[in-house]
Amino acid sequence: MIVHLNKNITKEQAQQLAEKYQSIFFENGKLILVTPSKLKTADDELKKASDEIFVADTDIQLASKQYISTKREITIGDVTIGGNTNNTLVITGPCSVESEEQIESAAQLCIELGVKVLRAGAYKPRTSPYTFQGLGLEGLKLLDKMRSKYGLKIITEVRDSTHVDEIIEYADIIQIGAKSMYDHGILRKCGKTRKPVLLKRGFGTTLQEFVQSAEFILSGGNPNVMLCERGIRTFETKTRFTLDLCGVAWLKENTNLPIILDPSHAIGYAYGVADLARACVAMGIDGLLIESHPNPKVAKSDADQQLNFDEFRKLYASLQTVATAVGYKVV
Repeated sequence: MIVHLNKNITKEQAQQLAEKYQSIFFENGKLILVTPSKLKTADDELKKASDEIFVADTDIQLASKQYISTKREITIGDVTIGGNTNNTLVITGPCSVESEEQIESAAQLCIELGVKVLRAGAYKPRTSPYTFQGLGLEGLKLLDKMRSKYGLKIITEVRDSTHVDEIIEYADIIQIGAKSMYDHGILRKCGKTRKPVLLKRGFGTTLQEFVQSAEFILSGGNPNVMLCERGIRTFETKTRFTLDLCGVAWLKENTNLPIILDPSHAIGYAYGVADLARACVAMGIDGLLIESHPNPKVAKSDADQQLNFDEFRKLYASLQTVATAVGYKVV
């Protein structure tokens, strides 16, 4: 259950109630108590302490439409997604920050096309220890330089909890990658900030597990969470992963969080990214994450899936037509 405590309840009393009912409490304009989902009815004490009570079927609670029936709004700079905006935010940039020249060319592409959010990784959670691991803090400083110079917003990934504070300091949007989705140190730190968080689905994760990871952030008091579907591992070996558009339909129907899709990581090959991206936009989504690089052939990570700039320009030009067809606008 989610219990909105009334204004007469102090924080100390809220903490006592949380301990009694084995619950979490946080403040977000009001004191909110979240009990385990197995508790389906409120006793007299809870009823007396509350203004409103919401009962959920599972431990998907704060993210559930049983709690908030409309999609949450998230503001990123001068753009708002979610709610009734019907905006699809396009985010692009290379997989990794490799040099100042490379990331500046990506920033200039964003300015040319009107893309407002630049993506690139500084800390890279690679599968092999023998591959490029990212520039670390130096990469974050280069992203910060691009933000200051071009007025772009920055999204970059947390690899693990050792540098989560750095990412929170530098990023406008904090990305939690598929390999870090279960890292409670990251999730809980992100719950204490109010910066938008993009949470990627693990490639072996059920929808229930995915949204419950978002609950760790939401229950920390941060309402600005976006869910990112980036492909799951199936029996198929001809593509990198399989983009679960059925899962996206379920998330749209059952959760109140904005949804971002990442076709680049899903297919893993540049030849299919454009068609997949248009299919994503046709679902009426809140954002699209596409990797682009000035010269993918020399990229230090994920070279096969990154579009060159001409490919991205061509794709970007086609997205608005698709978005318009389903009542959305590319921003």
